[in-house]
Amino acid sequence: MMRNVHLVPEDEDDIYTGYNDYNPQFDEDIDNDEGFQQAVKTSHGRRPPPTASVKPVLGAGPRPLGTAAQRMKTGMVSSMGRPTTGAQEGVARPMTAVRAAGYSSAPRGMQFDPLNQAKGPAPPLEAKAEDSPEEKVKQLEKKVMELVEESCMANSRAEFSLALEKAKEAGRQERQLVRQREQLASGEQINLDLTYSVLFNLANQYAANEMFNEALNTYTVIVKNKMFSNAGRLRVNMGNIYFKQRNYAKSIKFYRMALDQVPTAHKEMRARIMQNIALVFIRMGQYSDAVTTLEHVMNEKPDFKSGFNLILCYFALGDREKMKKTFQRLLNCALNIDDEDKYLPHPDDKHYNMILEVIRNDTLRRMEREKKTYAEKCIMAAAKVIAPAIEGSFAAGYDWCVDHVKHSMVCELAQELEMYKAMCFLRKKNVEEAVETLKSFEKKDSKVASTAATNLSFLYFLENEVGQADKYAEVAMTADRYNPSALVNKGNCVFMQGEYERAREFYQEALRNDSTCTEALYNLGLTYKKVQRLEDSLDCFLKLHAILRNSAQVIYQIADLYDQLEDTAQATEWFMQLIGVVPTDAFVLARLGEIYDNEGDKTQAFQYHYESFRYFPSNIEIIEWLGAYYIDSKFCEKAIHYFERAAVIQPSQVKWQLMVASCHRRSGNYQQALETYKDIHSKFPENPECLRFLVRICNDLGLKEAQDYATKLKKAEKARELREQRASSGSRRGSGRGIREHSAGSDSGRGGSGGSRGGSARAGSASRGGSARSGSGRMRLPDSNEPYEATKKEVDASYVDPLGAAAERPKTAARQRGQQPEDEFGDEELGDDLLPD
Repeated sequence: MMRNVHLVPEDEDDIYTGYNDYNPQFDEDIDNDEGFQQAVKTSHGRRPPPTASVKPVLGAGPRPLGTAAQRMKTGMVSSMGRPTTGAQEGVARPMTAVRAAGYSSAPRGMQFDPLNQAKGPAPPLEAKAEDSPEEKVKQLEKKVMELVEESCMANSRAEFSLALEKAKEAGRQERQLVRQREQLASGEQINLDLTYSVLFNLANQYAANEMFNEALNTYTVIVKNKMFSNAGRLRVNMGNIYFKQRNYAKSIKFYRMALDQVPTAHKEMRARIMQNIALVFIRMGQYSDAVTTLEHVMNEKPDFKSGFNLILCYFALGDREKMKKTFQRLLNCALNIDDEDKYLPHPDDKHYNMILEVIRNDTLRRMEREKKTYAEKCIMAAAKVIAPAIEGSFAAGYDWCVDHVKHSMVCELAQELEMYKAMCFLRKKNVEEAVETLKSFEKKDSKVASTAATNLSFLYFLENEVGQADKYAEVAMTADRYNPSALVNKGNCVFMQGEYERAREFYQEALRNDSTCTEALYNLGLTYKKVQRLEDSLDCFLKLHAILRNSAQVIYQIADLYDQLEDTAQATEWFMQLIGVVPTDAFVLARLGEIYDNEGDKTQAFQYHYESFRYFPSNIEIIEWLGAYYIDSKFCEKAIHYFERAAVIQPSQVKWQLMVASCHRRSGNYQQALETYKDIHSKFPENPECLRFLVRICNDLGLKEAQDYATKLKKAEKARELREQRASSGSRRGSGRGIREHSAGSDSGRGGSGGSRGGSARAGSASRGGSARSGSGRMRLPDSNEPYEATKKEVDASYVDPLGAAAERPKTAARQRGQQPEDEFGDEELGDDLLPD
């Protein structure tokens, strides 16, 4: 039997230890044990035993226990008093399978608790002492970081003043934090990163607020502190400040000092610093030094910005060959952008399409678009700069650029360059070459052909060739029906042809294709205004005003529509807004003065008319209104200045000089009035009005020339009567012929309404013209400035005062042009009896 016994070494954990041990305490008679019996009677004895606890069987003697009970040195029996598994007669079988469950030969009396849950709940956390110095330091450090973050956020919102205040407060709190640490004798625990962040942010905020001296001082404190690693690179920021101050020498010095601090492994950062150095050389006009620097950058790490600046330097130096070579190097620069095909949808992969919807416009995609847009912008700008310089003509230069762009990775820019070439022909007034260049796009893809046809249509429209403009507008619409510019051009063509309803349809279709097409919306408003749909027109212009807030044309249209709708209050308000946008527009000021004049507010009307006269002193209507205003206000002396200016502007019009003389007469300056009338008579010897006043004044002053002027007046009146008689006879003949023609037109118009309308329109225009011809073979007498009108009444050859009656102001703003005021001497006849004896 002993050969089957396994002896356990001393260093090995024997899982069978204690199997044959026997506890002598179980020999006690528990039935006679008073303490045990008393415990059974209490509430503790009546508790249900735990699963692994020992439940002694009363009345039973000592008995051997199972394996588990031997190992834990506690009597473990089942709930029925039966020994546990392994408690057999004789030698008990050891439980070898319980080792993995957590049993071991640990000292007995310990419960099975693999999760360490028997210890009960964790003790409560000790309350922090808020008044402790360490806690105060931590809170202060946290507050400093919050201030720095708030300062940075304010700077990102362009609130530079608030950002500077937060940065200064963070600096004060950080210094207080350092003092508290020094008082605690924990100087070695100073947070250098926090100090660096506070100083760096403060310097940035000083620079953002253009407090450059303070920013330089703060950067100097950081750079000279040896405890801050890599702080020397901040000399780039100091160089930027000197660059803004136009101190280019110091700017280059600090850029080079920063360049020395950057390791050669950091190629991108070194390239950017060298770009800054090259820009300073360009500002200083040292293009050769800039070329050397930029060539080094293009050899180390080529990019579009450096290539474009290098082309500009060679352009300034006039080196054609180097411009060509650098342009080719610019086309070969890598974009470092992923293939565009990854953004194309896959018809069979729904999961990929879902991902594509997310990444199609994410931040990375927008950054790629910006890089590509910037690269195209550099290439286009470089081509526009060098094209006129690299060849004998700008057309040949553009052809060279287009050929090289077609063989590059941005070949789509070639067509745009050709389009710009056509625009250059237009700037040079070479319309034929521009048209030929644009016509070359007709056989290309639809989008380019539509763009070229749109430009051609607009070009012909500006040259007033509506037929050609309509033709190419149709071509553009055929190539791309969704091109809003082509639809607008088509609408403009039919508008010029008088087809306003068709024009409205094209403008509305353009708006359906592109709701932001402001040209279509503006033209639609004009179309509604043309057909007297004023409310619809007003809606269009109000929508356009929401898009173009400061457009003077839109605001004027809104104000004019309110004026036509007789909403004077709204019209005045919109005209006031328009004056805020264009305060020197004389026409708008005059229009507002007219509104106030119609309302009866003469003071405001005079103010705006006078402002209009200040900005445009050659407006006859404004001059006439101001002169009439001063006459109505009994200030004839001030009116003389305006009428003299009108006489200078229109020297052939006698009425302005007569008004000047009349003002002298009304103000009591008869001698000056007499001199003025004599001067008028020398210029216009047959003017009867001037002669009448000369007779009147000479009689009042007792001069001998009165009889001579009276004789001349009679001759002038006879000549005028003869002229009017001939004009009236010719008018009667013309009116009879006109009646016959009108009746014939009306007879021919019975066949169709269109002919009738055309005949009436022509007759109306002829009557408005008012000029009657005496006959093709009859010579016309010298006519006056204003046309004569036929009348059946007796001709009144008396003088008509251009200023009207003295008691009532002439309403110059209300009367029609050519209408003469009533004659204050109309009832008087100048005969021999009125002359002195």
